[in-house]
Amino acid sequence: MIDPSVAPVRALPRDERELFIAASNGHILAFDNLSGLPPWLSDTLCRLTSGGAFSTRRLFTDQDEILFAAARPVILNGIEDVITRPDLADRAILLMLAPIAERQRRPEHALWQEFEFQRPHILGALLDATAHGLRMLPHVRLKRLPRMADFALWATACESAFRPAGTLEAAYSNNRRATIENIVDADPVAARVREIMADRAQWTGSASDFLQVGTHRSGWPKSPRALAGRLRRAQTFLRTLGIEIVFGREGQFGTRTIRITAIGDNQLHDTVSTVSRVSDNEHGAGLSHPRPGLE
Repeated sequence: MIDPSVAPVRALPRDERELFIAASNGHILAFDNLSGLPPWLSDTLCRLTSGGAFSTRRLFTDQDEILFAAARPVILNGIEDVITRPDLADRAILLMLAPIAERQRRPEHALWQEFEFQRPHILGALLDATAHGLRMLPHVRLKRLPRMADFALWATACESAFRPAGTLEAAYSNNRRATIENIVDADPVAARVREIMADRAQWTGSASDFLQVGTHRSGWPKSPRALAGRLRRAQTFLRTLGIEIVFGREGQFGTRTIRITAIGDNQLHDTVSTVSRVSDNEHGAGLSHPRPGLE
């Protein structure tokens, strides 16, 4: 709507420098027609969505530094599930769009013509929601904060401009649940942990011990160190499903151990948000003129 960037969608960057330069020149980044993400880009997108920086040497100098710092929302579009790493998935909202039927297709100029006609109404509705959110934000209380805590607070403050309070919490929790199930199912290590803990309260052993329980599985790590890394990445999602993984040392010689415990605490279903009710007389009326086409 107001982004100064003239490139609405772009190809994936080749390195961190290109990504942060693009973020410095636009309010939102959109990458289209993806089939996968390399690990380094997945990690960098995590930093970018939460706020990060990239530094490099200024051209034609030996010691001068230039810094690119940004926090940006990112749109990733693809047919397959391109997000496969838990840390990025926990920062994402996944949407599965219905295919466009042939009878509903239309030329690009007609689409943009209708968009330009609706642009003032869309922008007005977003500004109304922003004003409403600024008024309600000090009164928002969440029992538990997800990974993207500031997003959850801000979106909850804005939601009652158009929908009943609690709508976002329910939709966001359901989306996270679907994301977690997909990631766990696709990760042989996380899936094996869930299988083992389905009929027991606790498992304790070393990374070498756990390495043996899935040796013949496709995608299984080849070394105890690699396995421990995969377990650490899966910690957050498995905890959400009621499985706690704790790394520690035991015994006289400080032997490294892994303790997996079924905690029976599904956090996704205990994050009910509450928004303090504010009377119109105290803080002004709500939306003065609801925009058409949003109900």
